[in-house]
Amino acid sequence: MNYIKVYIILLNYNGWVDTIECLESVLRNDYPNYQVIVVDNNSPNNSIEYLKTWAEGKLDVWVNPDNSLRNLSFPPVPKPIPYVYYSREEAEKGGNPEIEEELKNKIPKDITSKYPLVFIQSGDNLGFAGGNNVGIRYALAKGDFEYIWLLNNDTVIEKDALKEMVKVFTIHKRQKIGIVGSKLVRYDKPDTLQVLCGTKPLTCKSGNYGEYLYPNYKINDTPKDIFEIKGYIVGASMLIEKSLIKEIGLLDEAYFMWAEEADFCVRALRKGWKFYCATNSIIYHKEGASTGNGILRQFLWLRRVRPPISRFVITGYLNNRNGLYFVKKFFGYKGLACFFLAKFLKMQIRFIVGILLFDNNKLYRISLLIRGIKDGLMNNMGKPKEF
Repeated sequence: MNYIKVYIILLNYNGWVDTIECLESVLRNDYPNYQVIVVDNNSPNNSIEYLKTWAEGKLDVWVNPDNSLRNLSFPPVPKPIPYVYYSREEAEKGGNPEIEEELKNKIPKDITSKYPLVFIQSGDNLGFAGGNNVGIRYALAKGDFEYIWLLNNDTVIEKDALKEMVKVFTIHKRQKIGIVGSKLVRYDKPDTLQVLCGTKPLTCKSGNYGEYLYPNYKINDTPKDIFEIKGYIVGASMLIEKSLIKEIGLLDEAYFMWAEEADFCVRALRKGWKFYCATNSIIYHKEGASTGNGILRQFLWLRRVRPPISRFVITGYLNNRNGLYFVKKFFGYKGLACFFLAKFLKMQIRFIVGILLFDNNKLYRISLLIRGIKDGLMNNMGKPKEF
């Protein structure tokens, strides 16, 4: 197997604890040629300083001894870990290769990467698309790689996860493969899938709400062999071929976050690229850790886990805005009409009933839904004022 260099990009926003746990697992993976880039989206909780302190060996993150996944990130890898720290402007020009080369000689021997960590401060909350694009531009400026792995920071990985994804490119090297995904497993239920790599094919009836493959299935009840994904690869784990990025461009920053991976994949599909699922690449995902988990609420005898306001901006406002923008962009107004009748109206009714029965700030939440519809139809995109 030819171990071509891979850049692994982790995006952090206020999630330094999760990012450290993720890094501890990534830095012991068994693919021998990778470099980790952590982009911080100007976290107000001083995340970047905590991450530096961890790399210097002055801070560890506690992992519950009863956690069945603890062995993936514990005991901590040796420290200090050499790192470079760049501003967005410095990074997008390729950083300082000379300093990085010097630091290669200081990597602790039990860390499987032979390169220093790269910390980048974006200087603003650029969202998922913008933050990852900073890391991608750094990698493109360096030019010394073949694949970029976009990996959510609220994950931990099996040690062979990256190797299994690269293997798919090697096995199918005669095909125009652009992206390979992973088996995403629920961190809190490690016998249960979140999704098997991606979604069913997108149509005007589903838009960017592509149906997940095998959601909530037991991990042993799903396909074992590599297979082609006809929809999009879920953005929590995407291994992307460099030439695909050069052909179609970066993630569309109009979305800010939510649906940008669907947009990216549709653009690639329309250029003839193929996607595959690496079924033996296993990632444990905390899903929602970066935006706030649910709150248990009750109405009469009904009990539901409901999103806090911080997450409802995503599940409500951005879901509406970005979904409508996506459908209009790729399927036109006929597709938009189909989407409204087939799915969107039902989804809004479900949203509103849930809000009225269970949630606080009812009027504000409903106003977010309405604003999302208006902004999506009017192309009022970019960073929401709530961020």
